Amino acid sequence: MKNSSFKTKSVREGQHSSNEQEHSTAIFLTSSFRFDTAEQAAERFDSNKGNIYSRFTNPTVESFQNKLAALEGAEKCQATASGMSAIFATIMTILKPGEHMVASRSMFGTTIVLLNNIIAKFGIKVTFVDLPDLDAWKKSVQKNTKLFLLETPSNPLGEVVNIKQLSTISKKNDIILAVDNCIMTPALQRPLSLGADLVLHSATKYIDGQGRCLAGAVAGKGSIIDEISSFTRSTGPTLSAFNAWVVLKGLETLSLRIKEHSESAMKLANWLESQAFVDKVYYIGLQNHPHHETAKKQQTGYGGIVSFEVKGGKKEAFRLINNTKMISITANLGDAKTTITHPSTTTHVRLTDEEKRQSCISENLVRISVGLENIEDIIADLKP
Repeated sequence: MKNSSFKTKSVREGQHSSNEQEHSTAIFLTSSFRFDTAEQAAERFDSNKGNIYSRFTNPTVESFQNKLAALEGAEKCQATASGMSAIFATIMTILKPGEHMVASRSMFGTTIVLLNNIIAKFGIKVTFVDLPDLDAWKKSVQKNTKLFLLETPSNPLGEVVNIKQLSTISKKNDIILAVDNCIMTPALQRPLSLGADLVLHSATKYIDGQGRCLAGAVAGKGSIIDEISSFTRSTGPTLSAFNAWVVLKGLETLSLRIKEHSESAMKLANWLESQAFVDKVYYIGLQNHPHHETAKKQQTGYGGIVSFEVKGGKKEAFRLINNTKMISITANLGDAKTTITHPSTTTHVRLTDEEKRQSCISENLVRISVGLENIEDIIADLKP
């Protein structure tokens, strides 16, 4: 299905039937797989080919991996138990004690905590830079720099870096470029085609699309994915067969859902810009967003995340959130249901005040993940 469209691949790629010839992908809920003979068992353990144990391989998980790899244009994909485990497995595979990585400071709050509080314990040095500042990325490169890590667009402000130009810097210095594509998904952006070596996902978000389970993945060059797979095989952050089946089904409707999310988000952003209680709107689909032109060149849409600053501070932000009746107050995003949260006290709560300042996470900032409800109902729920 190499030459098929994205929509067709999202429905048909990666599917294979068992001897029962089921039409829907089966869920293989088993911890292990039996062998016909002792010789066959020995051969599989020796070659690492074929199913042995679900921490290593599982047919349902493999179906998800193959589909996502096809959609991202990757050679291989390794599924993980969550998006954070995908990030951790990537870092631990690529870097050794004493080596260095450069990361965007405009990332999910837990990623910042991981880099500052956990990765540092392994003797790995991290330099943080402003995401769109290519000169800062270049100047941060050291002789032992092995990884560039970022998410673009960023959550929650929608900052964007030119992936092609950043990949030129990484390739010149023999550095692996890993891009978190959680917010856009391959339906709107394909970082590997722009020069990235790896693409990371919290499949919990838009890939699932209904907030049902946790899942993660990393896809890209086969040689790197093989090493990451070896890490997950030995350390255990692998994806369960059931969760793999859930996100696999989510991929089938991804292109339809992300289009609706994006269209409604644009309407909401335009409405928010005209409201007296709003100080500033952050949505990369708006032409006045500082990174709109860059996003326009490497994305085919702008996604469903709209953030804005209310006039006032934390008190006013809380009042707005608490006044909603339909919108769900939860920190998850990418759900069919619209969600609202206060990043400073939820997703980025473990950042220091200085880290929040550097990441522009203010006390009056509110983030909305626009769902699939009627946009007029979403707007009505936000009216003072």
